Amino acid sequence: MNRAALRVSLLLLLQLPLLLLLLPVPGGASSESDNDQEHGGENASHSPEKDREHWDSDYPDCGGTMQSPINIDTARTIFSPDLRPIQLSGYSLPANERLVLKNNGHTVVLELPESLAITGGYAQQYRAAQLHLHWGSWLEPGSEHTVNGRRFAAEIHVVHYNTKYDSFNEAMVRPDGLAVLGAFLEVGPSENPYYHEILEHLHKIQGVGQEVLVPGFNIAGLLPANLKLYFHYNGSLTTPPCYQTVKWTIFNQTMLLSHDQMSLLVRSLRTDDSDLLQNNFRPVQNLHGRQVLASFQATQPLVKHTPGHSTSFHAGDVLAVLFGVLFAVTALAFLLYIYKHRSQNARLDSPTKSKVIYTAASTENTA
Repeated sequence: MNRAALRVSLLLLLQLPLLLLLLPVPGGASSESDNDQEHGGENASHSPEKDREHWDSDYPDCGGTMQSPINIDTARTIFSPDLRPIQLSGYSLPANERLVLKNNGHTVVLELPESLAITGGYAQQYRAAQLHLHWGSWLEPGSEHTVNGRRFAAEIHVVHYNTKYDSFNEAMVRPDGLAVLGAFLEVGPSENPYYHEILEHLHKIQGVGQEVLVPGFNIAGLLPANLKLYFHYNGSLTTPPCYQTVKWTIFNQTMLLSHDQMSLLVRSLRTDDSDLLQNNFRPVQNLHGRQVLASFQATQPLVKHTPGHSTSFHAGDVLAVLFGVLFAVTALAFLLYIYKHRSQNARLDSPTKSKVIYTAASTENTA
């Protein structure tokens, strides 16, 4: 093999490390088949929802046809111009108002005063009750909902109940009783000051049942700045009793937390068994013919970019583009080699040229 051919071969071999880099990485998207399985292995923690496949034995609604979470297939969503921007009221709380933050063994819960409310975007008004988070681990992402089969690092749910009812307990069994605002969380380049108001206290509530009072802050900062772009469908609570009374709003933007903040979230709390509280998400459920509405045209990007929020362009896309560019360069080099080789052969076949191929001297020969 001459040196030109060797160079081409080396270029092809250089692609192998990139192929390895394209293998699934921690925190990446998981397939729908993965979503339907329990997460095991020696590195996986015990999930408080480890018996979720038997929930319907004690809670019949958990086996219903309007269960949550779901996978949102953007190609099958229906644009609805009737979906108006979500409007929030009373979400900015003064620091002197104390909020209860607790570890209930399943998640971290921040109890919210009833002064917080959804005043626009729904046919009726809903007042806040609490918010909580769902997450995975450093080995896998842990949002409950997925979009086009992709699971995000974590997910926030802000739970509200219809103001026509006197209490959350009364509302949660009514068809129009609950409204939940959901948003996806991902790792970004800098710390999120709003999530800091929650995450900095997690070390105080590591044990199940522990709680701490935290200063009030702008709860709206935990949600995307753009409340106009979202998906909407009718579903359920994602933990028992799984009542099918939730009007879900899943925002199209994602929220960014720093690497250290995400680490705090997935490594701070413990379960009843003193294991790390991780992977506290329910697998996606069957739609059973339900419609998923969108407040925007499906041709728009999945995640709109605004300052402080992520775009839908991720590390996997960068690697794919890089691999494509290097593949194109390799192919071009190979074509140039073929062209040069053929041109050289044509010159050698010419009767006016010598058929002796010149070979450059090696280092030893030039000494």
